[in-house]
Amino acid sequence: MLADNLVIGGMAAFSTVDYPQHLATTLFLQGCPWRCHYCHNPHLIPLKPTDGAVTWKQVRSHLQRRRGLLDAVVFSGGEPTIQKALLPALQETREMGFRNGLHTGAPSLKSLRSLLPWVDWVGLDIKALPSGYQNVTTCSRSGRDSWAAIETLQKTQVNFECRMTWHGTLHSMGQVLDISEQLARRGVQRFYVQVARSEQMLNPKIGNSGISAQDIKELRQLLALQSEAFELRE
Repeated sequence: MLADNLVIGGMAAFSTVDYPQHLATTLFLQGCPWRCHYCHNPHLIPLKPTDGAVTWKQVRSHLQRRRGLLDAVVFSGGEPTIQKALLPALQETREMGFRNGLHTGAPSLKSLRSLLPWVDWVGLDIKALPSGYQNVTTCSRSGRDSWAAIETLQKTQVNFECRMTWHGTLHSMGQVLDISEQLARRGVQRFYVQVARSEQMLNPKIGNSGISAQDIKELRQLLALQSEAFELRE
């Protein structure tokens, strides 16, 4: 499978936030097996080109012109690991001298494992405790591989952080703290919580996040008590 077959929904030419401490180009790949209620990129769910799609040829040209200026390429989504063309794309960007970052919910541990030799950093999206995944993703049998991915990443020594999106309809503050506690027990060193965006959600019926400024302040304080590396991003 050639990298030219990668289905790319959009590109951020320069990003300082998608790969910690590195200037990156971020690619938003089409396709996702889940239907998370709060998804703010629903246009990326179908695994097919959409208006504004970017070709791999365009990406390659962009990266070649910016060697020495960019540090990394981040493959985000959607869920990038479901595309078979991701592996040759990772191999190509590595050969060009870039670090590779990957944003993933790890719906398939098998797919993730095959990619890790070509990945330098992973942002692992945790939706809930394993038993609560279906309430967020609307898909049965989701979550088991996502949590198993933590041990896989630790064994391969790929740098990673865990992050979750907090929506008050889907997670209580206590549930968020339970997740952070379970991650800490598994040896996760970096965990970030972000408040769900209320605009352009896949399921607008769940309403806004329902999280107040006081809630944010309280959770930030409680996370800080668990670990200096656990924090909330607004």
